[in-house]
Amino acid sequence: MIETTRTFTPDWVSPPGDTIADILEERDWTQVQLAERLGYTTKHISLLINGKAPINEETALKLERVLGSTTAFWLNREAQYRAGLARIEEENRLKGWTSWLEQLPVKDLMNQGVIPKCRLIAKNKPGLVKKLLQFFGVASPEDWQNYYAGMEVAFRRTREDQSDIGAISTWLRLGEITAEQLDCPKYSKPKFEKAVRQIRTLTVLPPEEFEPKMQKLCWEAGVVLVLVPSIKRAHVSGIARWLNPHKALIQLSLYGKTNDRFWFNFFHEAAHILLHEKENIFLDEWNSQESLKSEQECEADQWSREFLIPPEHEGELAKLKYETDVIDFAQRIDIHPAIVVGRLQHDRLIDQSWMNALKLNLPFQGIE
Repeated sequence: MIETTRTFTPDWVSPPGDTIADILEERDWTQVQLAERLGYTTKHISLLINGKAPINEETALKLERVLGSTTAFWLNREAQYRAGLARIEEENRLKGWTSWLEQLPVKDLMNQGVIPKCRLIAKNKPGLVKKLLQFFGVASPEDWQNYYAGMEVAFRRTREDQSDIGAISTWLRLGEITAEQLDCPKYSKPKFEKAVRQIRTLTVLPPEEFEPKMQKLCWEAGVVLVLVPSIKRAHVSGIARWLNPHKALIQLSLYGKTNDRFWFNFFHEAAHILLHEKENIFLDEWNSQESLKSEQECEADQWSREFLIPPEHEGELAKLKYETDVIDFAQRIDIHPAIVVGRLQHDRLIDQSWMNALKLNLPFQGIE
């Protein structure tokens, strides 16, 4: 079937000189005669006809008096020609940049609706390059590399295989875009400390109840909380960073998708905001057994552990052998039983397969 609605985009453009040449032919004028009437040299007329010299306001006024039509017509003709040239040059640049797509999780972005779904064939790749440059807010792949390579210096990773800058930068950018749309008050450490204490009491609530409350408490303290679905090869479950000196971002990926991991991740990132320098970008993977043990990561881990299960209760953990014991203990310290199970498994006090029925799979995909 023939596609009748497809836009025709020729790989050539017609300079306004073509219109001038047609009029000369109709009037049987030479370029020398036109030059004399316009007060230009024959060389300049040749440049005009061949699209080498632009039609400016003065030339457009002269063409209106000598050849007819209007000044606006000649200026529009010139503008359309220059725009056409720019389009062709842009298409050629985009074709030369298609290898950049190999560095990016293109299919993930398609699945998340960030860019249109299409086959990764040659004719579609230049358009994808353009969409992704717009997504990242950069002018070229080189600018993307310079910007995110510069940002990478500030990364504080928890895994050695967190090295896929394409996947990581994509996940970061998804959070940035959401955060940029949310204005919030200036960051206040006392307010955020209070918010974090209040958020701890929300762990016992279902997601549809704790989600909006959690986001509001963070927002009021100058911290934007966003959830961005995980990106393959990024190996990131959470991030803490400062978008500017007055606005912090906690971004979670729901890596693992169970509420024990979610809450540990959140409080771990909150610890980075409360304890550590603003110039760092902390990329975190939940499985600390495989993590790089930087001092800051150890501090955030320890802060989160003690905040969720205070040290005065740690001695009781080894005695929790049954689900009923865990439930009773969790109620006494006012947290969800899944958090206790996660701690017991992490500390190898119980097997990884035990008591997982107390954990919840989180159904939501992102905080709006």
